[in-house]
Amino acid sequence: MRTFDLSPLFRSTVGFDHLSRMLDAATRADEAALAYPPYNIEKLDEDNYRITMAVAGFAEADLDVTVQDHTLVISGKTRHEDQPVQYLHRGIAGRSFERRFELADTILVGGASLVNGLLHVDLKREVPESAKPRSIPIAGKGAERLIQSSSATAPDKAA
Repeated sequence: MRTFDLSPLFRSTVGFDHLSRMLDAATRADEAALAYPPYNIEKLDEDNYRITMAVAGFAEADLDVTVQDHTLVISGKTRHEDQPVQYLHRGIAGRSFERRFELADTILVGGASLVNGLLHVDLKREVPESAKPRSIPIAGKGAERLIQSSSATAPDKAA
């Protein structure tokens, strides 16, 4: 039973409609596919994160990092060797992959680098001014009288 009832959350929140879509996607994910390639998600500080993925055997040209609709997609395509190789033991997986990460609205991808077989994708939280906390002034009785007096002195358009 993997059904989530989010209706209690929607009673006191606004704009989280996409939450049920994200939960559905997370529960549909194939567990075997999630094991390759291994990755870490690090919180570097309050506003910076890093995804590090082990991509041994992949060159920069074999990897693709894209962002579309708040989804970070990291994929790797295997190169076919010109000459077939006969392995006595093959322990290094070299299969193609695609890994998706859902990003919050305020998370931006800063860049990616490949160092010693590890792909690092840097993420940064950038909160726009409109989303930052701000104080809302409360109008008192004096402001109410000011509003009434300005509407009384305004010329009547119907006359």
